Amino acid sequence: MRKEELFQRIDEEREELWSMADQIFDNPEYEGEEVFAAGLLTDYLRKNGFSVEMGVGGYKTAFRAVYSHGEGGPVIGILCEYDALRGLGHGCGHHMQGPGCLGAAVALKNLDTDRPFQIVVYGTPAEETLGSKCDMIKKGCFHDLDVAFMMHGGPNTCTDVRCLAQRSFHVTFHGKRAHAALAPDKGRSAFDALLAAFQGIEFLREHVPDDVRMHYTVAKLPGPANVVPAEAEGEFAIRSFSRKTLEGVCERFLDIIKGASLIAGVDYEIKEGTFFFNKIPVLKLNELLMNNAKLAGAPQLAPPREKTGSTDFGNVMYEIPGSCIRVAFVPEGTSSHSQEFVDAGKTEAAHNCILYGAKAIAGASMDLIMTDGLMDQVKEEFAENKKKNQ
Repeated sequence: MRKEELFQRIDEEREELWSMADQIFDNPEYEGEEVFAAGLLTDYLRKNGFSVEMGVGGYKTAFRAVYSHGEGGPVIGILCEYDALRGLGHGCGHHMQGPGCLGAAVALKNLDTDRPFQIVVYGTPAEETLGSKCDMIKKGCFHDLDVAFMMHGGPNTCTDVRCLAQRSFHVTFHGKRAHAALAPDKGRSAFDALLAAFQGIEFLREHVPDDVRMHYTVAKLPGPANVVPAEAEGEFAIRSFSRKTLEGVCERFLDIIKGASLIAGVDYEIKEGTFFFNKIPVLKLNELLMNNAKLAGAPQLAPPREKTGSTDFGNVMYEIPGSCIRVAFVPEGTSSHSQEFVDAGKTEAAHNCILYGAKAIAGASMDLIMTDGLMDQVKEEFAENKKKNQ
């Protein structure tokens, strides 16, 4: 089969793919409750001959769908997201991901070849809030794959090289309430501890590597000024392009929290949130996706993004060779998580983004299936880069 035939099969499904995307857009769901979107996507997969398992990895709206062509051969993983942002809807374009990934998977299912292979589609909910892929990989998901592909809408058609590892923390300080004017000596201010922690991070900022990022905010207002606050809560996030560097900085952060509690004479508790790993780049996979995006006619081709934010896909790419193709559907310079992304969600450009993403993934997967030794090259590069990028 030629690439043109593969791409044509995706085009033949375009009306159904667009309909699924529009329906998911019109029915935004959040934080692991994406029942409508997961049902729509899995119904399409079952209709096209995939066996589907729901509730994988500890999330009721996560799924694993499999189609085997012969016995053995490479296992191509395609991961999709479908959650929205509270108060904004599909401001990150996740409504396009599921249909785009399914378009690629169904086209590959019908690949005309004697070579064996397996297509595995994972549905991964709650990326925006819970980072479900982190939990899913701990519970055995994705380890069955040889490679993992994703797609995402964006202002350019490109891939990523690196992303920031991130650990997040919710810290609560517990003090003692008192009248701030009549009996200040009787109180112990939890808010003083929170402010001391913020200041400690500012002192630490001078003594960390250049790539480290540290963020904080007040998570809950401590109350009126004439009352010594008995409780104060803060949200913290620490990032680095190196997981090892991140872990070292986090040890110092935890010391700052302990020190702040001693300064204010209060107790504290820490609830750790998401822990996103840095991506291990595989430039060979990036090249395959971009070559096929170009072949398909995707717009606004751009060089790879050298540095990006944090994502739970980093945890997958830390264990398995992977890459995500970003396909242009909004003007250059447009930020995700914005009203501009929402406004473009059902445009012709958004619909075309789905097809271009599907073709890039399907074409790259076809290359891995049909080209002798290519998968071995990918795995060798991954192993070498993992040694250098931890």
